[in-house]
Amino acid sequence: MGYMQIKHFKTYVLLPLPLLRGRLPLLLPLLLLLLLPTGSLARNPDAVGRRGMVVSGNLMASRIGLTILRRGGNAIDAAVATGFALAVTEPRAGNIGGGGFMVIRLADGTTTTIDFRERAPAAAGRDMYLDGNGQIVPELSQDGVLATGVPGSVRGYALAREKYGTLGWNTLIAPAADLAENGYAVGYQLHSDLVEYEDFLKKYEATAAIFYPKSRPLRLNALFKQPDLAATLRRIAADGADEFYEGETAGLIVRQMNASGGLITMADLANYQAVERPAVEFDYRDVHVITMGPPSGGGIALAQILNQLERVDVPDLGYHSAGHVHAMAEAQKRAFADRTAYLGDPDFIKVPVQELISDDYAARRWGDFSELWATPGKDVANGDLAGAYESEYTTHFSVVDRHGNAVSVTTTINGLYGCGVAVAGAGFLLNNEMDDFTIKLANRNMWSLVGGVPNLIEPGKRMLSSMTPTIVTRDDKLMLVTGSPGGGRIITTVAQVISNLVDYEMDIKQAIDAPRIHHQWLPDIIQTERFTLSRETRQQLARMGHVVQERDGIIGAANSIYIDPANNWKHGAFDSRREAGAAGY
Repeated sequence: MGYMQIKHFKTYVLLPLPLLRGRLPLLLPLLLLLLLPTGSLARNPDAVGRRGMVVSGNLMASRIGLTILRRGGNAIDAAVATGFALAVTEPRAGNIGGGGFMVIRLADGTTTTIDFRERAPAAAGRDMYLDGNGQIVPELSQDGVLATGVPGSVRGYALAREKYGTLGWNTLIAPAADLAENGYAVGYQLHSDLVEYEDFLKKYEATAAIFYPKSRPLRLNALFKQPDLAATLRRIAADGADEFYEGETAGLIVRQMNASGGLITMADLANYQAVERPAVEFDYRDVHVITMGPPSGGGIALAQILNQLERVDVPDLGYHSAGHVHAMAEAQKRAFADRTAYLGDPDFIKVPVQELISDDYAARRWGDFSELWATPGKDVANGDLAGAYESEYTTHFSVVDRHGNAVSVTTTINGLYGCGVAVAGAGFLLNNEMDDFTIKLANRNMWSLVGGVPNLIEPGKRMLSSMTPTIVTRDDKLMLVTGSPGGGRIITTVAQVISNLVDYEMDIKQAIDAPRIHHQWLPDIIQTERFTLSRETRQQLARMGHVVQERDGIIGAANSIYIDPANNWKHGAFDSRREAGAAGY
């Protein structure tokens, strides 16, 4: 049987010639569709703005950020306001009881990052989550205040505003405080969370008082007011970040610790500082990537994945063909093996950043790649470095202002609703980030990420993260602001969004909504979203030695901004996988 071969979306479609005989008029619309360039199948962004754009995990929070831009604030101001607003509108992940990372690119090309990752309390120790037999007690690092690291978000936002913002501190927090005081209608996501996780959240009195009035979950569309959180935000607005770490709010946190068996003291809070660190920067094909360095492992792993993929002619691989998925999975598993071996808090260990993100190292890592066979996970040890040693329920937001300043922020309280404990009288949930440490060598945390020696628990240390807030430029012009929640899947999500844009020339909405795959070295499995791969592709990957497993849930949720080079318009696009909102003007 003869075939007509038609190229579509960087791949080929074969149509049997007998099917075409006598049917060409009927099939003409299909043939024209297949012959159209990818751009002709473009999906509209969720918002378009000529001057500014905010995309976050909640539309109310994005609109608050946009209001700050309209009032003359810059992208840093809007990011701080959005971050505080998410503490009100997205209690599952938005927070002042956790921490995160901020990547900044100023209009003049200057880049920097703010590290406000949580720290271990002074009383923390290497074996604090082990029983008398040296076995892990998982609930100790995940459920309750013993799992809580010293929060960093308030100090992080304060440092960013002090150095790079233009508006007053009170101006940036007041909209969030007003929203907490006046309330908003409960959406489907919050209501369904409270139904699903009722047994977990109702265990804690202060948490139950916020989310379960009259002992029942907040009803859909009910007015949700948070007076304690509003009062906390107004204190922070009036007295600065020091209020959270040394004032009344600090006292409420410590009282909760003492009542519930936690470790954080007034000294732990007073000693916490956010840190400005240089960005991790590298090139991928014709774009330049600016991302987060340690104690986030995200930026280095992102660089390693893309540097290895640069050794493959990705555009000529059919999208999500066996060859394409094989190459991505092999690059991902090598990056995650190195994450375990080398990455941790740079204030405690020497992290060989420049060597890990170098082209030479990527070439060495890719040296044992086979186009035909998967490399077994057990055979993917860490790479040869001379002299060297997040969460699913994270939230991400992106901001661009009229001047061209760009901010990418990822924050978290780790698990869904953190450790489950709200601070009585303060109205916010605490994180369970201590689970991101290596609790025991070769142990996997709640996201199945394997821990290594560099990430062992030490007092004052910041736990390793996968958060990957990222900014991309092309020809020294701003192109993309992106990031994602998703634990270890954050890294692979951001890598695929960038590759989709650069290698397959997708528009921003296509690049974000396209199905994704994930490999994190151990377990040695290619995870896919449902309906990502055809049965034939899965079978071919299996013949190559891969184990492919469909996930019930999603992989990442990238909230992004793309800047059109033709007219400088900002295209805001949120990931359809998860509740979010884009606002531009």
